[in-house]
Amino acid sequence: MKELRSKIWEALLSALPITLIVYVLAMTPLFNLNRVELITFSVGAVLLVLGIGMFNLGADLAMTPMGTHVGAGLSRQRKLGLLLSVCFVLGMLITIAEPDLQVLATQVGKVMNGTVLMYAVGAGVGAFLLVAILRIVFRKTLSNILMLFYMLLFALALLLAVNENLNLLPLSFDSGGVTTGPITVPFIMALGVGISSVLGDKRSQENSFGLVALCSIGPILAVLVLGIFSSNNLSYEVPDYSVSSDILGAFLHTAGHTAKEVALALGLIVAFFLICQFAFLKLPKRRLKKIALGVFFTYIGLVLFLTGVNVGFMPIGYKLGMELGQGNEWFLIGFGLVTGVLVVLAEPAIHVLNKQVEDVTGGFVTRKAMITGLCIGVGASIALSMIRIVYDFSLVYYIIPGYFLSLALSLFVPPVYTAIAFDSGGVASGPMTSGFILPLATGACVALQGADAVLRDAFGVVALVAMTPLITIQLLGFRAIVTKQVKERMAMQKILDADDQQIIEF
Repeated sequence: MKELRSKIWEALLSALPITLIVYVLAMTPLFNLNRVELITFSVGAVLLVLGIGMFNLGADLAMTPMGTHVGAGLSRQRKLGLLLSVCFVLGMLITIAEPDLQVLATQVGKVMNGTVLMYAVGAGVGAFLLVAILRIVFRKTLSNILMLFYMLLFALALLLAVNENLNLLPLSFDSGGVTTGPITVPFIMALGVGISSVLGDKRSQENSFGLVALCSIGPILAVLVLGIFSSNNLSYEVPDYSVSSDILGAFLHTAGHTAKEVALALGLIVAFFLICQFAFLKLPKRRLKKIALGVFFTYIGLVLFLTGVNVGFMPIGYKLGMELGQGNEWFLIGFGLVTGVLVVLAEPAIHVLNKQVEDVTGGFVTRKAMITGLCIGVGASIALSMIRIVYDFSLVYYIIPGYFLSLALSLFVPPVYTAIAFDSGGVASGPMTSGFILPLATGACVALQGADAVLRDAFGVVALVAMTPLITIQLLGFRAIVTKQVKERMAMQKILDADDQQIIEF
């Protein structure tokens, strides 16, 4: 209970800024909230804080240990076929059960078969989880693999443009961020740590990261291929974001639906873990009880968090975008920058990533440096998205130069920074981005460009959130290299300039 109180306090500090900024705007002429909307948002904020706190505790107690034990246990079997086949099935099943993917499939279901989309994306994640495992086994450099597959992505994007179905391009890149959700990320990241601890070499720090980065490519490829072979021009209907007057009924209905989705996703992971436990892990009962308690906290935390976001934050985000879009466009861009910085602090999987990065790197990459880089990157991405909505131009003008720059930086920074950066992109684009920022962008787009432009201009915001951390985190690595070289040159200069009678202290 002491640890839970600590986690909830951390969650309160994380979610408080974005909550306060909505309250402050509600007291100005820029944004009007009625009593029902204000109560709904306030209840959603409370559920969000409780949910983040419980999820973070559950991830520490269950999700991370489960992934680590499974990865290490499978690797100790020294059977590559078993490792690959189990990881493919695991990646596919978890992805299909990810709540965010089910929402995406529902949104495009009128034009594209939702079941086909889900299984195609799941197969994409499973296949690229195999690529990530093979990279660890054969000790290949992550940056080279990323360059290869991103060149393939750009080629398919050009084919999509030739097929005159360019409206699907933002949705394709958004799918890469959506599928790496709060359930998938902690388990996959810990799986990489466990496999790397057994099969890794001197580069085990680098090898333990990169799984999320590669798994984010699979969904993009899957949706691009479906778009190329699709004869329909994808259209999008703006959902009903109105706030229900029956506040309690709205929360209870959403909580029941969310509870089923989260139970399915967690149930697959737990069932898979139990099979591994009986087959080869053989963990003691005391550790299993701790993991079971962690699964309980993870489940309750995710249900509370997703309910608070869906009922309390999505309608307010949409209305906020609508009203700001009808006013000062430059204020909308600045608000996007500030909101992006604050949303990072409220993403539950971000805290899991930062803790794991600090632990694996032995404190060389600190939580403070990580959160600073992510805040700058995500803030910039939301601002760039608002500029794109205001001036109505293609996502290609951001995506291709941005990824070329991030891939170029990977040639000049330590490999561990590249792996961390590409993982951070998938983790940063979590449920708060799709649950608050995407409705905000949708509302602004409807106000500025009309509902017909939503698929073209509003979508793509998740893709930019996933892209900009790749640049900022690697720039941190580049700065670290330069700083280290400067210090070494200064130290060498002291030695060369020193008098033989002098004692040099470093």
